[in-house]
Amino acid sequence: MPETFEIGLGNHDPDIRKKADSDFVSFWDGQARQLSWFSPWTETLDWNPPFARWFVGGKINASFNALDVHQLSKSSKPAILWEGENGESRVLTYGDLLAQVRKFASVLKSLGVKTGDRVTIYLPMVPELPIAMLACARIGAIHTVIFSGFNAASLKDRIGDSGSKVIVTADGGYRRGKIVRLKEVVDKAIRDLDFVKHVVVLERTKNGITLTSRDHLWHKLMHDASPSCDAEPLDSDHPLYILYTSGTTGRPKGVLHRTGGYLTHLYSTYKWAFDIRDSDIFFCTADIGWVTGHSYVVYAPLLHGATWVMYEGAPDFPDASRMWEILQKYGVTIFYTTPTALRMSMRFGDDIPDSFDLSALRLLGTVGEPINPGVWTWYFKTIGKERCPIVDTWWQTETGGMLISPLPGIETVPLKPGSGTCAIPGVDIGIVDKDGADAAPNTRGHLVVRTPWPGMLLTLWNDDKRYQDAYWSRYKGCYYSGDYALKDADGYLWLLGRADDVLKVAGHRIGTAELESCLVSHRSVAESAVCGVRDEARGEVIAAFVVLKQGIRKDHGLEDELLGKVRSDIGAFAAPKQIYFVSKLPKTRSGKIMRRLLKAVVNGAQTGDVSTLEDDTAVTEVQTAFDEIKKSMNQD
Repeated sequence: MPETFEIGLGNHDPDIRKKADSDFVSFWDGQARQLSWFSPWTETLDWNPPFARWFVGGKINASFNALDVHQLSKSSKPAILWEGENGESRVLTYGDLLAQVRKFASVLKSLGVKTGDRVTIYLPMVPELPIAMLACARIGAIHTVIFSGFNAASLKDRIGDSGSKVIVTADGGYRRGKIVRLKEVVDKAIRDLDFVKHVVVLERTKNGITLTSRDHLWHKLMHDASPSCDAEPLDSDHPLYILYTSGTTGRPKGVLHRTGGYLTHLYSTYKWAFDIRDSDIFFCTADIGWVTGHSYVVYAPLLHGATWVMYEGAPDFPDASRMWEILQKYGVTIFYTTPTALRMSMRFGDDIPDSFDLSALRLLGTVGEPINPGVWTWYFKTIGKERCPIVDTWWQTETGGMLISPLPGIETVPLKPGSGTCAIPGVDIGIVDKDGADAAPNTRGHLVVRTPWPGMLLTLWNDDKRYQDAYWSRYKGCYYSGDYALKDADGYLWLLGRADDVLKVAGHRIGTAELESCLVSHRSVAESAVCGVRDEARGEVIAAFVVLKQGIRKDHGLEDELLGKVRSDIGAFAAPKQIYFVSKLPKTRSGKIMRRLLKAVVNGAQTGDVSTLEDDTAVTEVQTAFDEIKKSMNQD
């Protein structure tokens, strides 16, 4: 169902790709000039593979570009429309936000924070989180935001690695009607970390906390802080933040992003992909603890002086209507969410979203994982009412911003359900085989990036060798993404999931994304996840976990249908040995399915770190379903 959308501000540039392809360095030079610099650069790109320095010699500040530049024209314009899980709401204008950021930057200075120091931020989704980030950026401190779902051990690892001497946290945060006691987690994490000198505590939930000599209450510090704090001119390559990957395998990697190149990438891609207008209300459901929250919840919207919705709670609490209620309440025009959240909503049918007025929507987006064509079509028809283009984006923590996406802000192209379309201008993406040669059309290969781009990570914090080994050692001169993809005959890119999410059954290799997409395309299935199970005869067999749509009952007939569909659509080798019907799958709070937990259950292994798990009852349910089937098989 390819669809062509004629949208935009009339600024479509048919030559933009030609310009980018002819000289990508000059192209990005032009994009960077749309930001505000204290002094210009002397060299656009210094490329010493695999290390890139962008806009060498230029001086810039992220906080200045996000706030100060808008004060003459947008001081009274809402920047953040905040919605708390418990029904509270706040509106912060660009003037309000600048005043708060200046004061908290003064607070950090009073605590001895200097340029280059690291500050750990462990807060719920409240406005003080972006305020703390922007305050760090204002004085040249490196912020490291840690997702508020992490436990004390994970928090300690990240604080220890970054060497943060100041931590910003809260007494607690709301999640699914309960209080998450964040201060208690911090106390436990830093018990033996003597280098942590100060802990700033925001009173969010008013739960009882213990204050020590290094603890300070946010409101008291802010009351006494100077309202004046100028933005520090910083080198373009000055580190803006460290963001740690989830660490499901090995120790977490501290991805380090620079200032000038990162801002250039975000400013450009946000404009290109979302066709941003001054009247828009933007809502991205990502938690700021992840890279999508850094890039397209905080920095990119503020660079454009946009108004954006910030939501504290779970997308389905207190019920499945919460997201649609927020879209209606704030008149959201651009909605950016995950395929996982959409599949969850699909499970409850069309009646819930149809009961809300979503007529303000003009553009939809997806992020975080490949989107199944069936989910794409539901999103397009049920939510967008067949009038909103879908911006399906691919990128990673390491890339800083989107690298693959439709770009309705600068061009009009047909959209294919399930495809990310093509690379953004100025980025050379290839699909290669194991030897590094271009893969044939419609042939699965590894996704690589052949040239540097402004948003790319600077390195890994204190670990240049690991940076080289992890991303640049597999294919000479190319960034290795670790993702499978293919390019069709029309040049459209299709993401197929992680290369390490591959099952090998009787000598056949099958990606988990391909198999899950097949199962989800069945009319009765809302969500699915697959994993490998050790098998003496075949090496590995497939276990599938399936969540049915509301009102659908499981039975052997349905199981046979699903197995038949896999055999028909993919091949008999890919048919799961066992299908487990469950009401929910274990997911992180950012919406990603934790397949390693499923694999641990079916293989009788330890589940390991579950600090990012959204709902621990999901694992219990998976274990119960597994035990019941195992018991019935033993009885047979």
